[in-house]
Amino acid sequence: MREKRFLPALVVALAVAPIAGARAQDQDQAPIQDNSFLVEEAYNQAPGVVQHINVLELPRDGGSDWDFTFTQEWPLRSGKNQLSYTIPAARFDGRTGVGDVLLHWRLQLVGGSDARFSLTPRVSLIVPTGDTERVPNTGGGGLEVAWAASLVLSDHLVSHTNAGATRVHRAHNLAGDKADLESIFAAQSFVWLLRPKLNLMLEALWERADEVGGPGLAPTIESLFINPGLRFAIDEPSGLQIVPGLSFPMEIGSGEGSRSVLLYLSFEHPFGRR
Repeated sequence: MREKRFLPALVVALAVAPIAGARAQDQDQAPIQDNSFLVEEAYNQAPGVVQHINVLELPRDGGSDWDFTFTQEWPLRSGKNQLSYTIPAARFDGRTGVGDVLLHWRLQLVGGSDARFSLTPRVSLIVPTGDTERVPNTGGGGLEVAWAASLVLSDHLVSHTNAGATRVHRAHNLAGDKADLESIFAAQSFVWLLRPKLNLMLEALWERADEVGGPGLAPTIESLFINPGLRFAIDEPSGLQIVPGLSFPMEIGSGEGSRSVLLYLSFEHPFGRR
């Protein structure tokens, strides 16, 4: 079973993470901040630092479907503004394709990486690049607006809160039917800093989203996910920070009860003259 194959990966992560945390004692002790999985933190990229984020989600029932996203984040000058993009890909019912690309702009409205409270609005343009014959609910242009708030509760506990809404015009299903889609979502997470470079995480994501059900038809699906996980950081002398992560999203409540494994890998490093 796929679930059993991922148990060794968890053991390795738990074994390596304390080593990474121990290395951090001789290096910069700034905690990991912008490396959550389902929940967005309210910290823009630091000036002169770019981040490359890879997220792969696999089913725990042994199925062949998967979801993958690649995101790259760039600060503008002081870091008060941040530009980024997300390229999604998926395998669905044996067919693999690219989803709709998202172009993001974020404003550091309040706070920052050193503040107790931070607030960051985001606007994302949805570009209709999706392979509509392979990936459902794609191929429609739209807009997403979201807010992220981060609060340092103590030296070892941080919370992150999200809320947002999406509107997509003329998305497609695999049969070629088109419909307008809307969604709203809210998310909450708590990050426990066992060490600055070793964190345990608990995330919750609620979403009420439409999907294309026929010509002009968009039935609404409501879902609630709980996602326990961990992450750790490896700092290199060059300034490169590598953050692997592992979590186990699970749907609860009246949904379909899906279970998956989420693999996270981030590379963050300086560029140009800082």
